[in-house]
Amino acid sequence: MSLYAPSSPHFHNDNSVTKVMLKVLYALIPGILVYFYLFGYGVLINILLAIVTALSCEAIMLKLRNRPLIPFLSDGSAIITAVLLALSIPSIAPWWTIVLGTAFAIIIAKHLYGGLGYNPFNPAMVGYAMLLISFPQIMTTWPANIGASFINFANSLNFSFGTIKPEQLIADAVSGATPLDYLKSQLGLGNALSEIMPNEIFGMIAGNNFEWISIAFLVGGIWLIKQKIIHWQIPVSVLGSLFAISLLFFLIDDTLYASPIFHVFSGASILCAFFIATDPVSASTTPRGKIIYGVSIGLLIFIIRTWGGYPDAVAFAVLLMNMCAPTIDYYTKPRTYGH
Repeated sequence: MSLYAPSSPHFHNDNSVTKVMLKVLYALIPGILVYFYLFGYGVLINILLAIVTALSCEAIMLKLRNRPLIPFLSDGSAIITAVLLALSIPSIAPWWTIVLGTAFAIIIAKHLYGGLGYNPFNPAMVGYAMLLISFPQIMTTWPANIGASFINFANSLNFSFGTIKPEQLIADAVSGATPLDYLKSQLGLGNALSEIMPNEIFGMIAGNNFEWISIAFLVGGIWLIKQKIIHWQIPVSVLGSLFAISLLFFLIDDTLYASPIFHVFSGASILCAFFIATDPVSASTTPRGKIIYGVSIGLLIFIIRTWGGYPDAVAFAVLLMNMCAPTIDYYTKPRTYGH
């Protein structure tokens, strides 16, 4: 009597690409809400523009490649790329910034390599890196600590689509550098941390507004781990290595190097650890490989922030380790059962 023996996997869960992407979107909601509360409607405008651009570019590329539209447009991957990129761009940036970056991410970083599952680099970070290198002034000018009451819907529309620029409306009250950018520029001028940090731009621990956004993303990231959408290795190793190396240098010279708490909660560190570095396509996939991959990203973030040419280094750290992920997986393959 012949027995039917189907190929593995023999046990299935009810997850699909669409369900996974939806849960990632749910986890981003706390951070988006805090972002909106603190910086106004600009973030919502950026997200809407990014989603429309991403879906439009996705549809065009699928049509050119003779792929079915509905399965790929509904899987949510393009929307996740759009939202992550929109959250990385200043909410007062002109509309074409997010459109250009999203189109580059979907067309070049995703479909040029064969679409979802074949892209070696995180598309959102490719789009962000392109924009940061091409338009550094736009990408490093964020709303100052004035709350959403000033950057209302009308002003946000003017910043995105109109002729009014933030610097035309009391520049210091509307826009300014991020805490990381300000810290880097002041240290470059030879000022000590004791002279720099009392500035109100740094808030309580890592920069007014930005620290609360990071805490909200931390809540969403922990929920993703609890839902088993992502594993703990990459987030813990990214933040752990960033904390460890920044603590080491802080203990060596606390007048020159910022505290580890500042590095963990400033910039996009937490967003990177839970939502960007954990991309299942471009990240390492083996248990030991995930730890090596995450630790390397944390170290690179600190190195580029401290001695590199850019104040925040998340995109470059992730892209550099995306290149290394296949090699890491090759040398960290789990032992085959029975050997």
